[in-house]
Amino acid sequence: MNISLDNILLLGSILLFLGLLGSRTTRYGIPVLLLFLLVGILAGSDGFGGIVFNDPGMAKFIGGVALSFILFSGGLETRWNDVRPVLWQGTILSTIGVVMTALILGILASLVTRLTLLEGLLLGSIVSSTDAAAVFSILRSKNVALKGTLRPLLELESGSNDPMAYFLTILFTFLLTHDQVSFPTLIMFFIRQMALGAVIGYLMGRIMCKIINWIRLDYDGLYSVLLITLMIFTFAFTDFIGGNAFLSVYISACVLGNRNFIHKKSLIKHFDGQAWLMQGIMFITLGLLVFPQQLIPFIGTGLLISLILIVIARPLSVYLCLWPFKISNRKKILISWVGLRGAVPIVLATYPLTAGVEKSNIIFNLVFFISISSILLQGTTLPIVAKWLKLLLPAQIRKNSTFEKELTLKGKSIMVQTTIEPNCPCLGKSMVDLSFAGMITVTSIERSGKYITPDGVTKLEKGDRLTVLADNPDAIGKFYKILGIEPENPIG
Repeated sequence: MNISLDNILLLGSILLFLGLLGSRTTRYGIPVLLLFLLVGILAGSDGFGGIVFNDPGMAKFIGGVALSFILFSGGLETRWNDVRPVLWQGTILSTIGVVMTALILGILASLVTRLTLLEGLLLGSIVSSTDAAAVFSILRSKNVALKGTLRPLLELESGSNDPMAYFLTILFTFLLTHDQVSFPTLIMFFIRQMALGAVIGYLMGRIMCKIINWIRLDYDGLYSVLLITLMIFTFAFTDFIGGNAFLSVYISACVLGNRNFIHKKSLIKHFDGQAWLMQGIMFITLGLLVFPQQLIPFIGTGLLISLILIVIARPLSVYLCLWPFKISNRKKILISWVGLRGAVPIVLATYPLTAGVEKSNIIFNLVFFISISSILLQGTTLPIVAKWLKLLLPAQIRKNSTFEKELTLKGKSIMVQTTIEPNCPCLGKSMVDLSFAGMITVTSIERSGKYITPDGVTKLEKGDRLTVLADNPDAIGKFYKILGIEPENPIG
């Protein structure tokens, strides 16, 4: 069966539904995203479905769009207070660590295969980044809560290392398709990619916040459409002027996610769902693109390169990058093991395919095998390794942390109530303009005998009685200072 405009929605919905049904097997340690991939493989031309799909260009386009959603969702959930203690470690791992992994694996791969050094470095670049989606689908399904700053460090690295892998892939693809390239040209290419991506991402993050808070849409559902529009513009504009679009999207989301904007909680949840949808579509598409019969000749080579990546390249890069920091060997071992390769390398492997690089088919099949073996080996054993290294939180804390996202009031121990007087400076201001989200939570407002649950657009009126929860007395003091009113006695 050939995929056409007439049947793409029907086939796509059926395959997504089958992947969701299979997600229940995550209780056995199998990542849900791997199941979407297997659904795509089984539905492909070599599988039971017999669906013919052999368009690397379309797969590249779908993968690029999907990755932009995934990175944007991850950036929105990146909290500055959480990653600040591990900012340098995470940044080094996601930049220098990616380069080191690509170089080590590329050199060794060229020695054990028939690939040239440049082709080996291209292969190393493609599989140099870790997959946050694969890592944390395992952590959540097995209720694995890690000690200390391990989780934010892994989140920061996994969410921010794709842009560097993308740059390296583009770089070595360019070198393999052009005979003569000067070193200054490469340096300028790197600077332009990273500088434009970072600057545009930062500016667009601030602009997004101002636009969302400034515009007044008649329907709440339109805010998600607005944010998707701004995200797509950021990605497309950065790519159009020659910047790193993935870096731009991620940074813009990080900047926006750490600011106050209207409908923040609902928009973050919306993008979380969008990210899962895009991950499912991306994995199914990549599964359809693979021909399992072509993978058989690469089993031995693929397994050898996977072992080199897991046992040598990844641990060596982690140890060298974290050498200046006071991190125990047990934590370094776990960070090394949490180096799962998922859909991102498979998406990046379509770039040399569309560019016409010699041996690109071999590289694609090797990358696919490496990703599958990494998820199966590292993904299924991740909880066991964490337990063996004694880096799991106690069982009761793990149980409570399951509801961390839902319990937005968790940890807030002080409650106060205050009344907005007629001469209060905050009259007429909306909640989002007051900029105290994170310090406190306004749980309800009593207005004219009725209780309302405030959101970002709710404006304060005279006589409003606010019920507020806070973490500590300092937060309450800052809250009153922002409102410009005299403190009242706390309730508890």
